Amino acid sequence: MGKDICHKHDKKKRRTAPKTEDPYIRLLVQLYTFLNRRTDSKFNRVVLRRLFMSRVNRPPVSLSRLSLKMKNSTDKIAVVVGTVTDDVRLLEFPKLTVCALKFTEKARQRIIKAGGECMTFDQLALRSPKGQNTVLLQGPRKSREAVKHFGAPGVPHSHVKPYVRSKGRKFERARGRRSSRGFKV
Repeated sequence: MGKDICHKHDKKKRRTAPKTEDPYIRLLVQLYTFLNRRTDSKFNRVVLRRLFMSRVNRPPVSLSRLSLKMKNSTDKIAVVVGTVTDDVRLLEFPKLTVCALKFTEKARQRIIKAGGECMTFDQLALRSPKGQNTVLLQGPRKSREAVKHFGAPGVPHSHVKPYVRSKGRKFERARGRRSSRGFKV
C-alpha cells in the first residue's frame, strides 16, 4: 500500500501580483491580465508572470546577447521583460525591433542608430496582442556575484566561492587545501 501524503500544507510558491509600487508596471499588469484572460496565448501568460517577478529575477539583457539570439530572426520582435543594456565590446549592432521595460541611454541610441526600433509593452500589445512574430528573451539569472557564494565552500568537489578578505598565499590555503598541510581535497 502506498503512503498517503498530506497536502494541507502545500504552498504555491509563485507571485500572483507584483510587489512593486511602480504605477507603470502595475498598469502593464492590468493590461496583460486582461490579454491573458481574453486570449489563449501562452506568450501573454509568460509576460504577465515575469512582470510579477522581483528585479533579481529580471536580469538585464545586453545588446550582444540580443544580436546573438536574434541572428536568424531579424524580422521578429525581441521581447525582454527587463532592462536592455549596452555592450561596448560589440562593434556592430544589426537592425532590430526590441520591446523592453527599460532601455539604458546608450542602448537606445545604438538600436535607433542601426535603424531599429525601441518599443514599450503597451505598443507591443497593440501590434501583436497574442505575441505573434516575437522572440521572448531573458538575461542570465545565475550570473550575480551572490550566486557564486551559494552552497558550502571547502566541501569536497564543491566549487563555491568563499567569502575571503583577500585572494593570496595566506588566505584559505591551510589544512585541507594543500598536501603539505595535512591533506588536500
